[in-house]
Amino acid sequence: MRRSLFVPVVLLLAAGGLFPSQVAAQTKISTTNTKARNLWEKAQEQAKDRDFNKAIETLTQLNQKFPSLGEPYVLKGSLLKAMGENQLAFESYRDGLGKLPVDPTRSNDYFTLGELAMTFGEYQTAADSYKKYLKTAAKNQRNTPRAQRQIMNCEFAQKAMAAPTGIQPERLPEPLNTFRFQYFPVLTADSRFLLFTGRPTAESGEDLFVSRQNKDGSMGEPASISAAINTPYNEGAGAISGDGKTLVFASCDRPSSVGNCDLYISRRTGNVWSKPQNLGRNVNSPEWDSQPTLSADGRTLYFTSTRRGGKGQEDIYVTTLDAQGNWTPARNLGSPVNTSGKDMAPFIHASGTTLYYVTDGLVGMGGLDVYRCEQLGADKWSIPQNLGFPLNTYENEASLFITSDNRRGFCSRSKATVPGVKQERDRPVELFGFEVPKEVRARETSTYTQGRVFDAFTKKPIKADVQLYDLNTDELVQYVGSDAENGEYTVVLNEGRQYAMYASADKYLMRSLSFDYSDKRSFDPLTLDIYLEPVRSGRSIVLNNLFFETKEFQLKPKSRTELNRLVGFMKQYPDILVEISGHTDDVGSDDDNLVLSQNRAKSVYTYLISQGVKAQRLRFKGYGETKPLNPNDSDEHRQQNRRIELRIL
Repeated sequence: MRRSLFVPVVLLLAAGGLFPSQVAAQTKISTTNTKARNLWEKAQEQAKDRDFNKAIETLTQLNQKFPSLGEPYVLKGSLLKAMGENQLAFESYRDGLGKLPVDPTRSNDYFTLGELAMTFGEYQTAADSYKKYLKTAAKNQRNTPRAQRQIMNCEFAQKAMAAPTGIQPERLPEPLNTFRFQYFPVLTADSRFLLFTGRPTAESGEDLFVSRQNKDGSMGEPASISAAINTPYNEGAGAISGDGKTLVFASCDRPSSVGNCDLYISRRTGNVWSKPQNLGRNVNSPEWDSQPTLSADGRTLYFTSTRRGGKGQEDIYVTTLDAQGNWTPARNLGSPVNTSGKDMAPFIHASGTTLYYVTDGLVGMGGLDVYRCEQLGADKWSIPQNLGFPLNTYENEASLFITSDNRRGFCSRSKATVPGVKQERDRPVELFGFEVPKEVRARETSTYTQGRVFDAFTKKPIKADVQLYDLNTDELVQYVGSDAENGEYTVVLNEGRQYAMYASADKYLMRSLSFDYSDKRSFDPLTLDIYLEPVRSGRSIVLNNLFFETKEFQLKPKSRTELNRLVGFMKQYPDILVEISGHTDDVGSDDDNLVLSQNRAKSVYTYLISQGVKAQRLRFKGYGETKPLNPNDSDEHRQQNRRIELRIL
């Protein structure tokens, strides 16, 4: 059997192997009418001989000629259920049990009707049926806990449907949704590329496909992501980093695999994806590992696994890249995220602060529902919150993705069932989109800056490290590389934070950039090309993340990120000599500005010496307002003129 990346195990039961309990028990019918009893006995014999279609025909005659009798409906329902015709089975059970008095001998029928009703979102019928089961069943029955739980689900679902959160997702237009199945949609941070798992036909294996955004905002024709990725084996459930350069996906039954389904990684240079590599035993287990999601910088990976030692059959795990570029041993996210049920299909928002996933281990709409929880600290998560109706329905939800700006969401769904209409066994799964309601959004909204990194002299693209620090915590929050072929980079920024960003490469001066979104109305994507200066005499850089109070020269605490980067630079190039230059705008007297600029430069000089940089390699000088970068004709220009520079001597 070909393994699936969509669900861990698919069990196929032949209808001929099922035999309704009502037939085995030779139940009686509540009538003395000879014709009715003869038809009833005929139907039972046909069912006993496993000629279910004939038995159903006979029972249908009974329904038509003696509509007040409930037993024929119930028996027909059990036969239809055995044949996989759940919609018709539900209707027969409902109609039949509604004609019969409550009877302890029918406790299992009440439970069956409850389960069928839940399958089609008939919550009131389900709740009534489970209550009858609990009233009539013997104590300590194995289905009692489930019936109690399902009643809670019914109550939750009815309240959720009475107070919807947002509007119904809409099916995405062509050229998407032209395959038999498509699911697990994810986008890059700039929404230019939509990645999803597809099966063009019912017989096809799972492969990864990409749709590129057109200039008008529509999505283009899906294409196979790469011949290096898609093979005769199943590939799917892909996760992609914010810059679109790192791909993690699942593939099953490969010759070199650790388990039956493993996670693989590939990296893109230019337009070429590398040969996928198995993530190894720190990540993969002998069991089923799939459904990955990557942080924006591609350095934290969440995924679903059925490995031993979890809280349920499927649990969510996390692993990170260490300083040497190796994935750490995967660890279980634990409570409250993982439950005793199925916990699957994680999605970490680009902000890194909010996790979405599906589970049936919490009270919800009855199946797999989508929940959200917020990261409170290292390995600490808030209590998961159900996303409500209509993002959750009576169907099993598969996955969810929300764009970095919190505006647009994507999910996959089966075609809806139509009461009274025979359904396909494997209904096509399609991609849907929706506007994200406030209650569903990630805790922090994100945007991005992207561009290319060049050599300032040759103007050729270069491969560089691009690192993003939270200035308030001095924490490295993202670490990406620019593309070696075209110099492209993308970094995700969160609203409400102040960042220092550094671009650096061997034998180049680092570039220091500052982004302050702590109190900013405009929060739009930026295109920013970066030019790196070679480490050469006479070249200089502005240190954009050194901070002082107005008219003061003491460095503010949030300057430590820049200062420590500067210390690292001096240690990386132990032979260079530098001047630290202080500059001001034209506000105030010339003499005061000269003194202020001198003292600010000295503060940086003093810090470097305190961290082991030799004094003979350094000098400091204040230039006051004599070397402005821009005319002092606006607040923005004055801010740019107030600066500290590092110049190679």
